Amino acid sequence: MSGKLMRAVQYDSYGGGADGLKHVEVLVPTPNKDEVLIKLEATSLNPLDLKFQKGVARPFVPRKFPVIPCTDVAGEVVEVGSSVVKFKAGDKVVALLNPFIGGGLAEYAVAKESLTVQRPEEVSAAEGAGLPVAAISAHKALVAISGIKLDGSGTRMNILITAASGGVGHYAVQLAKLGNTHVTGTCGARNIEFVKSLGADEVLDYKTPQGATLKSPSGKKYDVVVHCARGIPWSTFQPNLNDTGKVIDLTPGPTSMYTYVWKKLTFSKKQLLPLIFIPKEDKELKLLVNLVKEGKLKTIFDSKYPLSKAQDAWAKSLDGHATGKIIVEMI
Repeated sequence: MSGKLMRAVQYDSYGGGADGLKHVEVLVPTPNKDEVLIKLEATSLNPLDLKFQKGVARPFVPRKFPVIPCTDVAGEVVEVGSSVVKFKAGDKVVALLNPFIGGGLAEYAVAKESLTVQRPEEVSAAEGAGLPVAAISAHKALVAISGIKLDGSGTRMNILITAASGGVGHYAVQLAKLGNTHVTGTCGARNIEFVKSLGADEVLDYKTPQGATLKSPSGKKYDVVVHCARGIPWSTFQPNLNDTGKVIDLTPGPTSMYTYVWKKLTFSKKQLLPLIFIPKEDKELKLLVNLVKEGKLKTIFDSKYPLSKAQDAWAKSLDGHATGKIIVEMI
C-alpha cells in the first residue's frame, strides 16, 4: 500500500466543531512491526473525540496537527507488521486505535495487534465499531470496579445508570442486566421506552422533579452509580447511596477529582471513583464482541453517515442527545 492515497477527514487546530473538519487525500499509513493495516468499513464517534478537538487534553492529545480523529473502528486487515502473529490479510476485525494519534475517519488505519480482535460474521462492522471505548468503559465500571458477574452468579446489586440511552449508557444497562442486578436508568422522556427495552427495571425522566433527585421509584438505595452524564453534584447522589455505595464517574472533571480526593482523605464509606480509560490489552474487547455474537449485547444505532457526511455526524454528536451510537461508514 506504500505510496497509495486515501480519503480522510482531519482538523488542523483546536476548536472549530464540525466546521473544523476538512476532507483531504493523504498517504495510506504504513504499519509498524506490531501493527495491522485495516481497510475500514465503519467508525464510531465518542464524546471523547469531540473533547480532544476542543483541547481538553492539550498538549498531550492530539500529539500533533493535522489529526484524523476517532479510535473505534471495524474493517478488514490488508497488511500486517513483521511481528504480528494473530492476524493475516483478509481477517475481519474490530480495533481500538491509539487515542494519542487517532485515525478512524479515513479509508485505512493502523492498529496495535494487542488492541485488535477478530470479528465473527455474526457481528457487522457497524456493530463492532460501536464497542471499543463505550462498551469497554461500561464493562470496566460494572465488572472490574463494581464486581458484577455477567453470568448472574454475583450478589444482588441495585444499580443506577445516568444517561442510560447514550453510547456508554445503553451498553451499561444491557451488561448490568446480565448480572444479578436491579437497574434504574435516567434519560429524557422520549427515550423512556427505549431504556426499558434494554432491560432497565425502572426509568427516571431526568427533567422531572423526581428524576432530578435520582431517587429510585421503588425506594431502593444504590450500591453503584454508573455516571455517564455531566452536571450532577455529589450532593444529589449521596442521599441515594447505601452506606458503602459508590459513584463511578465516566466523564470526570476537576470537581469529580476534588470529591474523589476528599472522600479518600476523610475515609468516607461512600466513594466517588473517576474512571480513567487506558486500554492495554484485547481481553475485554474480545469478550464484548463475543457477547454481540451470542445476541446478549446489542449496539443500537442513533444514526449512520457516509464518510462524505462526516461533518454531519460530528454535529449530531456535538448536539449531545444521541440515542445509542453514531456511526460513520466508509462508503
